[in-house]
Amino acid sequence: MALVLLLAALAIWAFALWSFRSTLSLDYNPLNLWPSLQASIAAGLTVSQIVPALLMLVLIVATPLVIWNLLEEWAASYTPTEEGLRFSSLGVDLVYPWVGIQAIRRVDDDSNDPMDELILAEDYTGQITNPLLRFLHGQAYGRRTLPLYAGLADRDELLETIRQYTGLAAVPAAELAPADPVAPQHPTQDTQV
Repeated sequence: MALVLLLAALAIWAFALWSFRSTLSLDYNPLNLWPSLQASIAAGLTVSQIVPALLMLVLIVATPLVIWNLLEEWAASYTPTEEGLRFSSLGVDLVYPWVGIQAIRRVDDDSNDPMDELILAEDYTGQITNPLLRFLHGQAYGRRTLPLYAGLADRDELLETIRQYTGLAAVPAAELAPADPVAPQHPTQDTQV
């Protein structure tokens, strides 16, 4: 499925590049790009050129981010260690300490392929030294959540291991308020007097 989505994203990106070029009559030769853009602007752009060009520009910028997200998800591996949950993918290597995992949230209860995400106490992306990889990982996964996708190998065993280390239970998406996504979900203990 990831391969199909990746091919579709590449096709959309190629279409956006072609449409942007043809809408503004640009030359993609690096030496002629800026002069051809200036010539198009000097000739006067109409609304029928500006609106599609802006839409294609958004696709040109956003589609590589989607492609990165797909590739990072495809190559992701999760390894429980004594220190915490290790996440590795495409040059990204993070350790999320067990005490830093505040909740396990079920994202979609109604799906046949359930997806969960870990709600984190803080931003752990500072462990990524490369600023570009840090930005790409942050935009793909978020800075305070870590998804556990349905297609993940041995996903149920991984969730059980996370629950054992953290003492957390799965929380349906509806029960974890969006305004307070990092509220601790530890069970309360009744005390008797």
